[in-house]
Amino acid sequence: MTALLDRTETASRRPYLSRGVGFAGISAAMVVILVAAGAPTPLLPVYQHQWGFAPWVLTLAFGVYAFSLLVAILVIGSLSDHIGRRPLMIAALGIDLVAMLMFLVAPSIGWVIAARVVQGVATGAASSALSAAVVELAPERFKKLGAQMTSMAPLGGLAIGALFAGVLAEFSSNAAFDVWFVLAVVMAAGTIFAVFTPETATRKPGAIASLNPRISLPVQVRRLYWTSIPGIVGGFMTMTAFMGLVPALLVAVFAVKSPLIGSLLAFVALGASTVASAFSSGIRAPRLRLAGINAMILGAVLFIASIGTTSLPLLWAAAVVGGAGIGASFAGTTRGLVPEVAPHERAGLFTAIFFVGYLAMGSSAIIAGLFVGVVGAASMAIGFGVVVAIVTVIGAVATVRLNRK
Repeated sequence: MTALLDRTETASRRPYLSRGVGFAGISAAMVVILVAAGAPTPLLPVYQHQWGFAPWVLTLAFGVYAFSLLVAILVIGSLSDHIGRRPLMIAALGIDLVAMLMFLVAPSIGWVIAARVVQGVATGAASSALSAAVVELAPERFKKLGAQMTSMAPLGGLAIGALFAGVLAEFSSNAAFDVWFVLAVVMAAGTIFAVFTPETATRKPGAIASLNPRISLPVQVRRLYWTSIPGIVGGFMTMTAFMGLVPALLVAVFAVKSPLIGSLLAFVALGASTVASAFSSGIRAPRLRLAGINAMILGAVLFIASIGTTSLPLLWAAAVVGGAGIGASFAGTTRGLVPEVAPHERAGLFTAIFFVGYLAMGSSAIIAGLFVGVVGAASMAIGFGVVVAIVTVIGAVATVRLNRK
């Protein structure tokens, strides 16, 4: 009788979906969360036209997302190791659904900023749980694909989100409603899907203690990590330029009012980054990292020149070259660091990487927004490009010195 009850209880707990289906669905959910994160890029100028707020508010709306995501990663990043992947995935997707609904009914920019904060928390909470679940759910023959998904989905999702929202902003009479309605429906479907996804992690004690913010960096990679920081900062600042600054610059400097152009620039930059990351597996990590940093230096120079000469072709070139530099530099950095640490040390390593990156993204966006009102959009953008160039040059010098040693 006891054995029968045990079998019945086990059957009642058995997930409805196979691991293969779960892998496909959770991979899609990971992309969708980043699609939603990229969607505000072309919509912020639309909100500005409707509500008439100052240009610095655009960068504030971008920066608060990065800070809330950073806090979520620090606090919740390792929680799924203790309570399981599925509960955190369900919660994160549900919170992101709340953010979509806040965007959908937003009557003012204050609501949009609040929704970005909620969205940042959801994305940060989902990042570790979804990434781990994708790798663990992947069938044996697709393990490499699972690992690639965790590196390509963030950049690819952001690119698709910017393009999706930009197309609707260009051709729809009520773009904001259409974008957030579609994403709310998709996010609701993803939340329901996660409920029926098999659990891949065993619960263990220490959930409360894991909420204590901390960064753990293994001793053996500290020198490489510190020399990689300028490249990480330069990469995230380059993303900030094309996702947080360019939409406002197109209006203020280039007199381009079409939201589709801004979304295409973001799509090109992030798409080039995704391609560089995906098709550079045969290049040794130190050489790839240096090539990526050099590309970001050139991209920053092209960005500065495009603003100084009011040349859109140069801005497109900056998107391609700088975007490819982001992907190559980040791929080279992670491929150099990850093999040097034990599996149980990887979460702490990625937390250290993303802490620096999102701190640079959020702070640079907000500082740039404050300077817009003081020196103007063009001077702010040129100054931003100069900072990116200086930081990446430092990264190139540090990488060359480390490679020689």
